Amino acid sequence: MRYSSRFFVEFIKLAGPFWHSENKATIHKLSLGLVLFTVMQIAIAVLLTEWSANLFNTLDQRSMSGLTKQIVIIALILIANVIVTSNHLKIKRQLQIDWRSWLTQRLIGEWMNNGRHYQITHMEGRHDNPDGRIAEDIRIATEYAIDLIHSLFYCLLLIVSFTQILWRLSGHITLKFGGLELSVYGHLVWLAIIYAAFASTLGWVIGRPLTQATDARQTEEANFRFGLVTARENSIAIALVRGEKTERNRFLHLFNDIYRAWQRQTRAWSNILMFTSGYSVFSMAFPILISAPRYIAGFISLGALVQSAQAFQQMAGALSWPVDNMAKVAEWRASVERVLGLVDALDDLEKKNKDETQQRIRLVKSEESVLGFNQVCIAKLNGEMIIACIEDQIKKGEHVLISGNGATAAKLFKAVAGLWPWGKGTIYLPDDEPMYFMPPRPYLPTGTLRSAICYPYPVSAFNQADLEQAVDAAGLNDLLEQLDHVEQWEKSLSREQQQRLGLVRLLLVKPKWILVQEAFDSLDPVGEADMLRLITERLPDAALLTIMNQPTADAFHERRLTL
Repeated sequence: MRYSSRFFVEFIKLAGPFWHSENKATIHKLSLGLVLFTVMQIAIAVLLTEWSANLFNTLDQRSMSGLTKQIVIIALILIANVIVTSNHLKIKRQLQIDWRSWLTQRLIGEWMNNGRHYQITHMEGRHDNPDGRIAEDIRIATEYAIDLIHSLFYCLLLIVSFTQILWRLSGHITLKFGGLELSVYGHLVWLAIIYAAFASTLGWVIGRPLTQATDARQTEEANFRFGLVTARENSIAIALVRGEKTERNRFLHLFNDIYRAWQRQTRAWSNILMFTSGYSVFSMAFPILISAPRYIAGFISLGALVQSAQAFQQMAGALSWPVDNMAKVAEWRASVERVLGLVDALDDLEKKNKDETQQRIRLVKSEESVLGFNQVCIAKLNGEMIIACIEDQIKKGEHVLISGNGATAAKLFKAVAGLWPWGKGTIYLPDDEPMYFMPPRPYLPTGTLRSAICYPYPVSAFNQADLEQAVDAAGLNDLLEQLDHVEQWEKSLSREQQQRLGLVRLLLVKPKWILVQEAFDSLDPVGEADMLRLITERLPDAALLTIMNQPTADAFHERRLTL
């Protein structure tokens, strides 16, 4: 948990640029509109207290004409209140969604950029479950921030407005202490301040544990959701090895963490609730009891008594903003901390990648059509070398089989892609000839099968004839009639079908440089050989780097690079 001063500085750095973004003119108009309608709400609140005083004075006087007048006035106030409240809500919600949209776009842009979403998973720090931080914590951080700022501004206006009213209604009283007499002006104002200050201080002390408890619960909830999603995404693998019992135990363990965090939050919240419930009841009776003697003595009218009580409640309520919003502040701060944790990790990753004092694998565009490795050493994050001194050059159209440890070889591919900068040396990439990577399992987003095959390109990038021909060549004729069906293809297709679709995608793109990482390991040796044969026949000029352990792979490669 950050110190308070540092926390607010970092939050301002995170959120401040929104108010100076491209749409700043609209944002400033919405902000001004929110301020104006808030002022109008205060004006209506003041009018209601004046109306209440006039109504009770009218009732005390038993004036029917006065009652009719008050009915007309309250009708006008009602209409004004409906218009102001509805417009205020629209403006506030528009500002909230605009701020959330801006911050979401910013974080998604930084996270889903140049492989950072992958690299950050290898870094230490509190930045787990970035999906939950972006989807839920940004929502709370922006929505609650505007709610809290608006309510604080509203309460400040209430204090300014009703202090004047309460001071006027208080008049002055004389306190006698033995032979000493003390005249006190605005006694109701001072009582409201003392009352609210005492209650706020006591409430804040009681509620301090809620921030930590809320943060802990949100973290455990995110871990539980992530565990369920992971199991759903790997349901076939779990079912095949009969891992349901282990998963059930893991889920129950994760939920028990939620249970304990929930109980901790409940204890913290119950302490606040016991205090605030008593405080709310007492605050209704206290101003009436304080002002009643002056009414009984005939110093104020019935209307003034009611108005004093209402003004006292408004002022004390405004001064009690810290108590009333303690739970919301705790939840808001916990979410902001989680967003800042992700931002800090992304910033730290960016700094490390740009730090020239640290050893990193450099990627350089070559003027020649070659993939070169100059003293390339690949390391773990702790600096331990796992691949040392690769010195090689792969020319355009050359086929090279990479052998050795599969996981180590995969890190070499990640280094070529710029996803694994840890190590040293230089990798020379062919200029304007992008690398095409075929992982063990291609990513097939939910949607039509056609769009999943064409990913990340639009479906318009490839014509129907080429698509059908590639599907047929990969041995997936049975899927042709499903091209426009919408499914979760990673669930409905077998691993072999998904890997064959990876080949379809390759045949459509027709790259010049292909890096194959166990992309056909679900096929039998004959099937793997067929896939490699298709690649070499359909893309004869492409360079091919393959990580594969089947002996049949040698026939399709000119040489071997052993790691």
